Amino acid sequence: MSLVLEGQTIAGALKAEVGVSRLDAASTRDFKRRVDAIWGDDVQSVELDFSRVEFIDSSGVGALLGVYKRLPEGSGSVRLTRVKAPVQSVIELLRLHRIFEIVS
Repeated sequence: MSLVLEGQTIAGALKAEVGVSRLDAASTRDFKRRVDAIWGDDVQSVELDFSRVEFIDSSGVGALLGVYKRLPEGSGSVRLTRVKAPVQSVIELLRLHRIFEIVS
């Protein structure tokens, strides 16, 4: 079984791959724990590879918002890469594409 989140922080940029197909209530606790483990004091930006994620629910969205809220106000950014259409639809429906940069 792969880690829910695997990555590192280098020079203020946290880069990680979400290693589950469902970012939901069952996986968000581990997701948050892994974010805590790799978060550096100087994090200014976050890039998450979503290539494996096929489903996201309100718990997953809440976990992403938690990442965003940890960044310095007004200057931090969250980029989601390789986002699949169903996940992108949920994010856009909630109008969160205004705060997360989405790259499919």
